[in-house]
Amino acid sequence: MNVDFIFQVAGIGIIVGILHQLLVRSGREEQAMLTTLAGLIVVLIMVINQIGTLFKTIKSVFGL
Repeated sequence: MNVDFIFQVAGIGIIVGILHQLLVRSGREEQAMLTTLAGLIVVLIMVINQIGTLFKTIKSVFGL
């Protein structure tokens, strides 16, 4: 796994966490939850892409 990928996920987590706190403190709990869910979906899409790359690499190594 690439270190850049880990930093990207961590960066998204930090930004989403800050946005969540700001929205909650301003009384916008629903938007805070939606922001958190959107961040989670973005990270999951990134992870799925990495898994796809892993499978492609495994297929090429084993000639499948």
